[in-house]
Amino acid sequence: MTSRQLIRAVDVFSYWSGKAFAWLILALTFVVSIEVFKRYILNAPTSWIFDFNNMLYGTLFMMCGAYTLAAAGHVRADFVYIYMKPRGQAALDLALYLLFFLPGILGLIYAGWDYAGISWRINEHSTVTAEGPPIYPFKTVIPVAGILVMVQGLAEIVRCVECLRTGQWPARLEDVEEIDVIQTQLGHSEYVDEESRRIAMEGAHAIDDAARHRSAVEHSNP
Repeated sequence: MTSRQLIRAVDVFSYWSGKAFAWLILALTFVVSIEVFKRYILNAPTSWIFDFNNMLYGTLFMMCGAYTLAAAGHVRADFVYIYMKPRGQAALDLALYLLFFLPGILGLIYAGWDYAGISWRINEHSTVTAEGPPIYPFKTVIPVAGILVMVQGLAEIVRCVECLRTGQWPARLEDVEEIDVIQTQLGHSEYVDEESRRIAMEGAHAIDDAARHRSAVEHSNP
């Protein structure tokens, strides 16, 4: 298996794990809607629903971390970074991964594993509400999410090394983005001529590519 095949395999795994856990947003919406109905219509609130909502959202947030890393979606300060050449970006990324990412995520996995183990041993329940639900399954999410982010982070390190070797960033997987919405809207608009549509889409693609590869937008006059 080549380095690019390894990167792509890990990217695919992170993408699909993130999309699988993204369905929790529907469960969260359903639970909140039911609780609102019970609380304000039936006047019969559920005491443990607050804890359950936090667990659902926390799981969604943590388990989609690897997906966000694979999509280069984490917040970062790019005011200098975007003007660097790909090799310079890769060198900076590699240094940051080795100095901060690896120790931080290893600490998260180690502490989370101990945190979850203690919770399972004492059969821990939430003390926030009167009928607190068990929280040891939720605490188990911490080391699991850390492992997923670590795997993706190792793939990102390989991506940096590959960029240092070739001078170009390996391609990332594409996903549905705002640009797809723009293209759909322009394609069905009766008030936009073909030339304006082409110029708008070229600009949108330039911004999308710059965001995806964290580089400055190259402006061109139509």
